[in-house]
Amino acid sequence: MRWIRHLFLDHFTLLRAFPPATLAAIERAVAGQEKRHRGELRVAIEGGLPIQALVAGRTARERALEHFTLLRVWDTEDNAGVLIYLLLADRRVEIVADRGIHARVGATAWETICGAMQQEFAAGRFEAGMLAGLSSVSDLLAQHFPAKAGNNPNELPDAPVVV
Repeated sequence: MRWIRHLFLDHFTLLRAFPPATLAAIERAVAGQEKRHRGELRVAIEGGLPIQALVAGRTARERALEHFTLLRVWDTEDNAGVLIYLLLADRRVEIVADRGIHARVGATAWETICGAMQQEFAAGRFEAGMLAGLSSVSDLLAQHFPAKAGNNPNELPDAPVVV
C-alpha cells in the first residue's frame, strides 16, 4: 500500500495541500519567527518518495536527515538549525535539529511537536499545522538562543523547499 501512495501522489495533490499562498505564508512565518532567536528554520515538503528510495525502504526520518544535509541546515554559526520535514504520502513529520539546540531540548520535545503537526495534517489543516509547528520550534529556539540586538543574520533561505 505504501508503494501505491508514493507512486501516485502527484504534484497536483501536493499543490492542493500546499498551494502557492500557503507556501508564501510559510515563508513569511519562517522570516518572522527567526527574528525571535538566533536559530535557523527550514521547511522541506516531499510528496512521495522517488522509486530508488522506495526500493531501498527509506523512512521519513532517513529522508529528513538527507535533506538536513543537502539544505545545509547544520551549517549555522550557533549550531541551531532546525529542519521541519513532511513526507506527505506517509503523513509523517520529522524534525531534525542541529547539535546545539538538540542537546538543550532533546528528542521528546521534537516528537511532541511532530505529533501535534501530524494531527493537524490528518484533519487537512496543512497551513495551520505547519505554522503551529514553526511557532513551537521557535519558542524553544527563543528560549535557548534568544536574538541578540543588532546581530541576527539570516543564514539560510526562508522559502520552503518542495521536493
